[in-house]
Formats: sequence, C-alpha cells, structure tokens
Amino acid sequence: MADDEVPPGEAVDDAEVRDVLPDDLDISEFVGPYVFPNNNRRRVPGYLYLLIGVGCLAAWAATGGDAVLVNDGYLAAGIAMVLIGAYHLVAGWNLDVDERDALVAATERVGFPVGHASAQLGWRGLRSRPTWRILLYSAENPPTRRGLVLVDGVDGEIVAWFTEENPEDWSDLDGALGREAADAS
Repeated sequence: MADDEVPPGEAVDDAEVRDVLPDDLDISEFVGPYVFPNNNRRRVPGYLYLLIGVGCLAAWAATGGDAVLVNDGYLAAGIAMVLIGAYHLVAGWNLDVDERDALVAATERVGFPVGHASAQLGWRGLRSRPTWRILLYSAENPPTRRGLVLVDGVDGEIVAWFTEENPEDWSDLDGALGREAADAS
C-alpha cells in the first residue's frame, strides 16, 4: 500500500509500507537514448527579450520620459533587453553534430583504436559556440594511450586535439585488486 492510498487519520503498519521509484527513474519506462537539447533554444528567449525591449522603448518614446509611471528606467531597461535579446540570437547556434558524430570524428583524428570514451558539451568564445570535448582511451587493457579532442558542434571540424602515452601506472594492480576484494568478502 502506498502512502497516498492511506485514508487520513489511520495508522499504517510498517510491513505495509513499500518504497516506490519515482517515475523518471523507472527503467521499465525507458523509451530510448538521451537526446541532448539543441542550443538554438536560446533564440526563443532572445525574441522575447527583443519584443519586451522594443515595448519598453516604445512606451518611453511615446511619453517622452516625463510621465509618472514611464520614466528613464524604461529607456535603460529597453536598451538592456534589446542587447540581451540580440546576444541570445547570435549565441543560439544550431547543434548539428551529436555526441556520436563527435566521437567518430575524434576517433578518426587520434589514429588509434578507441576503447572507453566520454563526451561533454561545452561552449567556447564570446558567442558561445557549442564544442564537444571528447576524452578517449586506447582499446588495450590497460589502455596505453589517451587523448582529448575538441569537436565543433556546429560543423564537426576538429578545433584542437592532444594525445599522449597513458601516464597512469596500473602494473601494481595486475588483478590484485579483484583478488583482495574477493578475499575480503
């Protein structure tokens, strides 16, 4: 019996209480892979800021700034809103390259077979151009090489890349970690 099914004022036995996962964590409701939101959503608030800013400027211009309720604050707010709206429009890049495409481009660039990899979306520059940061390791066990590749999220071009021999030393582990964990249990 769930807590919301108990009539008000009645006591519930502890054996009847069950934990339930929230709907967003229920794996049986999984519908497919996660789709990263597109940056072009920034354009919607940009148009709203422009509309409100132009409205403020029009109200200020219609009254001359001498009215009781419409003063020079409307002028300042209108200018600020138009500038913020314009920034949202120029920073609203369309994210045409998803993380899978970025991983393929990064794998082609580094020149070694890739095992584990991770993708993170970041932004670069004043106009906030979307850029995938791909961290990848070679396919050996343990990996002998690793790399970091920055892939442009708009056109898929490689912005920067770096590879090196993997400096992490796992030779002392050699499976001992797994044996120690098994011995401890």
